[in-house]
Amino acid sequence: MNQQTKWSQFGTLIIVFFFWGFVAASNSIFIPFCKKFFDLDQLQSQLIGSAFYGAYFYGSLILYLMSYMSNVDILNKIGYKKGIIYGLIISVAGALALALISTSANPTFGMVLVAFFIIALGFSLQQTAAQPFAIAMGSPETGAHRLNMAGGVNSFGTLLGPLAVSFMLFGSATSTKEATIGNIETVYFFLAGLFTLAALIFGFSKLPKVTSDETLEKSPKAMRSLLVIGIVFLPVLFADWIKENTGIAKSVVIYASLIIILSILFGSMIAAAKNKHGWGAMQYPQLVLGMIAIFVYVGVEVTIDNNFGAFLKRPEFGGYDEKHNSHLIALYWGSLMIGRWTGAVSVFNVSKSVKRLLVIIVPFVAFGIICLANYLKGNDINDFKWYWIMIIFLVGANLYSQEKPVKLLLTVSVLAAAFILISLFTKGMVTNYCIIACGLCCSVMWPCIFALAVAGLGKYTSQGSAFLIMMILGGAIIPPAQGALIDLDLGTEVNGITTGPWTHMSYIVPLACFAYLAWHTIKSRSELRKQGIDFDQQIAGGH
Repeated sequence: MNQQTKWSQFGTLIIVFFFWGFVAASNSIFIPFCKKFFDLDQLQSQLIGSAFYGAYFYGSLILYLMSYMSNVDILNKIGYKKGIIYGLIISVAGALALALISTSANPTFGMVLVAFFIIALGFSLQQTAAQPFAIAMGSPETGAHRLNMAGGVNSFGTLLGPLAVSFMLFGSATSTKEATIGNIETVYFFLAGLFTLAALIFGFSKLPKVTSDETLEKSPKAMRSLLVIGIVFLPVLFADWIKENTGIAKSVVIYASLIIILSILFGSMIAAAKNKHGWGAMQYPQLVLGMIAIFVYVGVEVTIDNNFGAFLKRPEFGGYDEKHNSHLIALYWGSLMIGRWTGAVSVFNVSKSVKRLLVIIVPFVAFGIICLANYLKGNDINDFKWYWIMIIFLVGANLYSQEKPVKLLLTVSVLAAAFILISLFTKGMVTNYCIIACGLCCSVMWPCIFALAVAGLGKYTSQGSAFLIMMILGGAIIPPAQGALIDLDLGTEVNGITTGPWTHMSYIVPLACFAYLAWHTIKSRSELRKQGIDFDQQIAGGH
């Protein structure tokens, strides 16, 4: 008998999905502010993302190692509900630390990075617990529906985050308020209060004590590879210290770490193909390919946005300062909301003709909500007037792909690469639209990559999912890699504005990422077919 979804309980759970989106997207406003206040170069400013997304990796890795060494699944032992509460408490500590740093006599950027790391460490535990918790709150057959709905709430958080933080830092778009480090106190005391409230709601809510019955699958060779990746990434977090004490350029540290991490993953796949023993989930090539793809996907989603503030300051792309760029940053994250709401149409049990109609209508309804949110904040939405043209491309991609993950992933990867290619040879709002529209393409990539990666894993599905979540690490290293290219323009300032070509040309980094994701789709399809799995045919046969 199918278990009905407990909607009141699920409504409590999706609070944390909202927080992840709200905070992660608001980093886009915070990064340019820190760059200006602490007098940072672009690469240094991206270390906020490195601390934030690096914490996801280390948090997941620590949990995995503790379980591995104790031979007990730690999260399974404490339960998903307590896992989320503990994660929220950790995030409260990080938010309070950041608020108190802002009131100190001599705040430093290093202190800010530590606080961000702590906030995201809590998020890591929350995310590891909340996703299987959402699936367990009802029939397994409708678990994907609940995750899609939670993803839509997460995307709503990414829309509101930049707008809310911009308002708390700078006031309305017409305000003369200047942001100071003291404004940070208001923002993060507010967030600490929200995290605390959420923890109390979880603590007093009658949520089921859900755990997993799956046995812990050991994989010593996979564990060694992940440990080495953790060691190789550490220099990224200490790139400033390394530069000061050894003279090695920060860009060298970033690119060396990036190349070594990707080499370890590809090397692991080759080694596992020769001898599967000890590799666990990583014995499957589609899983390792998926790990690399998640690494690249999260990296490109974050780098497009985190470096967008520096891009928009250039006169040829609007000349927007930190105070007046929140509407375009919100539109980028709102584009992910548009795509995810559109993708969620597939979960409804309606006729094909109704689904096609919803695929056309839903994205424009979501776009209307984005315009309304910006209007209420006081932003000038005149810059949005032609963006509906970009939304038509998303509608076309969804209709063309017919809900088939391989076809959809390949279509949006090629489309995003085309958008970036156009942006490299244009100026003005056309360029901005092309970059922002990559959010439409990124919106549907995670579930497609995830589904392909775990196909055929059997008893290793849970472990493979944990390894995939660790690869959020890409958001910690690809943005500073792009930032290093932007810093090549240092020294070209005229009247305080950089004039060099590299700020614009730095978007070759996202271009390379999308090109890789297109190749990944074709390669993963090939690997699955070798195992007798034709993923799109199976999906089509299930409708």
